[in-house]
Amino acid sequence: MTETNRIAGPGRGPHGVPAAIALSPILAARYRARDLERIQAAAPGSRLVMVSFEGLADGPVDDVEVLLRGFLSADAFDRLLARTPRLAWVHSATAGVERVLTPASRQRSLVITNARGVFSQPIAEYVLMMILAVSRRLPQLLELQRERTWQPLEGAELADVTVGVVGLGSIGRAVASLATAFGCRVIATRRRSEIGSASGTEVESDAQAAPAEALGLDRILGPDGLPELLAESDFVVLATPLTPATENLIDAPALEAMKPGAWLINVARGRLVDEHALVRALREGQIGGAILDTFRDEPLPATSPFYGLDNVIVTPHTSWSSGRVLDRSVELFCANLRRYAVGEPLTNVVDPAAGY
Repeated sequence: MTETNRIAGPGRGPHGVPAAIALSPILAARYRARDLERIQAAAPGSRLVMVSFEGLADGPVDDVEVLLRGFLSADAFDRLLARTPRLAWVHSATAGVERVLTPASRQRSLVITNARGVFSQPIAEYVLMMILAVSRRLPQLLELQRERTWQPLEGAELADVTVGVVGLGSIGRAVASLATAFGCRVIATRRRSEIGSASGTEVESDAQAAPAEALGLDRILGPDGLPELLAESDFVVLATPLTPATENLIDAPALEAMKPGAWLINVARGRLVDEHALVRALREGQIGGAILDTFRDEPLPATSPFYGLDNVIVTPHTSWSSGRVLDRSVELFCANLRRYAVGEPLTNVVDPAAGY
C-alpha cells in the first residue's frame, strides 16, 4: 500500500482520537471559540496545543499526532517536526503544499492532506470579476470618471471571449464552470498524471478524469498543449499547483506564445511565472495585461514595477477570501479527524511524488 493510500489512526487518545493536536494559525486569523469547540467535538479527549507563526507551542508537543498547519514557514515547520516524534498526519489549511513537502516531512513519510475545494468558489468568482472588468473596460471607465470625461467605450461580450485554464483541479474546474455559464469558450490543460490519481475521493478523481463535453469545455489538452492554449486564449488563468515541473511555467517563450492583447491571471503561486519576463512583456505591449494576486515575494515590495504598470491589476493575495472559507476549512479538518479516529481513509490526501 502506498503512502498516499495509507490508512491513518486510530490515535493514542480516548476511543482512537489523537492524544494531542497542534494548531497553527490559519487564514491569517485567530481560532474562534466555535472553531476550537468543533475540533474538540470531533476529537473528544484530545489535547489541543496552539502553535505560533514562529512554531512556538504553548504546551508539550511530544505526544502530538496531528498538525493543522496554517501560516507556518518551512523552517518553523521543520523545527516543529523535530520535536513531534509521534506526528503522523499533517493537514494543510492551504491547497498548495510546497511548504509542507519538505525533505524532513518526506523522510518521515507523513500523511499529508490539503484544503482542496475550500477556496474554489471565491477564487473562481474573483477570476470572473476580473474577466468581466477587463472585457467591459472597467479600468478605463474609472479613469474617465476621475478625469470627468464623457467618452463611451466599446466592450466585449463574453460569448466572444476564450478563457484558457491552466490546471483543471478543483479551482480550475470552478473557474471553467462559471466562465461557461457566462458564455465564454473555455479550453484547459490537465496533467495526465491527474487522471485517475489518488486525490482523496472517488468523486474528485471522476471529475478530474471527465471529458471536455461533460465539463462544458471546448476541449482539454495535455501539458504539451500549453502553447495551443496560450495562442487561442483572451485570458490565461493559472490554477495549477506549484511543483518542480510547473515552476516558471510562464516564461519568456510562453509569453511570446500568448495571443496579442491577451491577459494573464495568476491566482495560484507566484513562482509559476518568470516575473522579469512578465514585466518586459507588459512594458513592451507584448500582451494586453496581467491580473496578479500572488507573487514570488509577499507582501509585494512597494518598489515592485508591477505597481506602476497601467496594464496590471495587483491584489494582495486575496482571491481566496470570503466569509465562508474559515468555516469550510475547519469543517474539512473535523471531518478528517472523525475519519482518523476510526481508521477510515482521509480525504484530500496529497501524493508526495506529484506534489499535490
